[in-house]
Amino acid sequence: MALPSYTQGNPEKPLLSQCIGDAFDSTVARFPDREALVVRHQALRYTWQQLADAVDQHARALMALGVQPGDRLGIWAPNCAEWCITQFASAKVGAILVNINPAYRSSELDYALGQSGCRWVVCADAFKSSDYHAMLQGLVPGLACGQPGALACERFPELHGVISLAATPPAGFLAWQDLQARAAAVSREALAGRQAQLHCDDPINIQYTSGTTGFPKGATLSHSNILNNGYMVGESLGLTEHDRLVVPVPLYHCFGMVMANLGCMTHGSTLIYPSDAFDPLATLRAVAEERATALYGVPTMFIAELDHPQRGEFDLSSLRTGIMAGATCPIEVMRRVISEMHMAEVQIAYGMTETSPVSLQTGASDDLERRVTSVGRTQPRLENKVVDGDGNTVPRGEVGELCTRGYSVMLGYWNNPEATAESIDQDGWMHTGDLALMDEQGYVRIVGRSKDMIIRGGENIYPRELEEFFHTHPAVADVQVIGVPCSKYGEEIVAWVRLHPGQVASEEQLREWAKARIAHFKVPRYFRFVDAFPMTVTGKVQKFRMREISVEELSAR
Repeated sequence: MALPSYTQGNPEKPLLSQCIGDAFDSTVARFPDREALVVRHQALRYTWQQLADAVDQHARALMALGVQPGDRLGIWAPNCAEWCITQFASAKVGAILVNINPAYRSSELDYALGQSGCRWVVCADAFKSSDYHAMLQGLVPGLACGQPGALACERFPELHGVISLAATPPAGFLAWQDLQARAAAVSREALAGRQAQLHCDDPINIQYTSGTTGFPKGATLSHSNILNNGYMVGESLGLTEHDRLVVPVPLYHCFGMVMANLGCMTHGSTLIYPSDAFDPLATLRAVAEERATALYGVPTMFIAELDHPQRGEFDLSSLRTGIMAGATCPIEVMRRVISEMHMAEVQIAYGMTETSPVSLQTGASDDLERRVTSVGRTQPRLENKVVDGDGNTVPRGEVGELCTRGYSVMLGYWNNPEATAESIDQDGWMHTGDLALMDEQGYVRIVGRSKDMIIRGGENIYPRELEEFFHTHPAVADVQVIGVPCSKYGEEIVAWVRLHPGQVASEEQLREWAKARIAHFKVPRYFRFVDAFPMTVTGKVQKFRMREISVEELSAR
């Protein structure tokens, strides 16, 4: 009889019982003169002691503004030194950092500020085509003529002011440099007293999930949630103070602020930000010139780096490890990362914002097959199970919904108890919405999202399986598979394909190639060749948008 699809990670691995600020201070005491943060696009470098000085100054300045434990502090900026400083400073004073997606426009910003009740917002002046100052001025009447800290806005009654990273921001904004000057009004002893009041189970971060329907939900995470998850990820990678991690992923997401910032902080490793947003050339250059030992990214980022025409110019031999996450990694991409980027110990991590984020991870000792065909096993001090539609644990080898329980599960969705109850059951299990199967050794394979499964003529088709299959075609660089409505079969399969530079393949060639290798009902009816997929700023493919585009195009035929 098959074992049930349930596993528990190492229950003996101790959790950190500190708050983030105290853990940060411990690392500074251990490695004061080692390099902590390199921000290449700002030409900034900090040792741990220098970073601590900047963090403490910012924390005292926030206290001078009147920021109290539990107040929400928004941050709306691309990757930069100030983002990192704000993250650690807010944790030291007990403010709940609200991560605002750099790609947000006015309506999304409006929702995030109002739903979270931000008291202050730290913002860049602009990013790509977005003028942050102008959008805030449009949303907050009186901002331009008010005094920072004395804002009175009926639309956002809890908002006191906006801190700008610009050297000379518009009237009404508090400049970052002017904020720092306020630190003199608060003593170091007062900051230490504030830190001592905090508890590791206090909420410290709100991250808005990018749902495909309805408004985003604010996953609320505690010190313990994210500090321990960053620590456990670093433990699996074997990080030490000698490691140097290149971070091309956005800080506003868990991948950046937890797996990178907190993972490195808990181990004394060096953080390297190559650019304000993902740039494959800047990433490759940072790895080579900084002699990085680790690199993070989602599969699409690694594909862009592998296919960059200048990749051969850079010595990547210093790389040892890293993480590929955010989406299931195509097997062929993982093989190339190991062989062509020297990342022999690269690992897959799986999770979601609501679980801080990682709940499953491969290990450095796992063989190649495990690392390219699964998302690993349950992290220490966590539990995972696979259940059917009635909530019963299925036997190993059967597909069902993946659920996670343990220290990493969020406190809940901010001011949304209904959504919280829908996601976390009475026994504390977080329902992921992902379809998975667990093998006899406890390794988990994600086969798709429950809502992404295609049912064609009564046959269940998992897009992930087809995507892995098409990645074995020599001309295919990346592929995404979706379903569209069909009156005859219920749904038909559409494959969006991006070819390798210089490669050519037609719809008919791919279809004939597939017919010879997979069951006929799995062969896509339609192919769409693209240069890029609709994506979020974190590098996640927006399948719902692809579905909308495909339906519109097919209906016009």
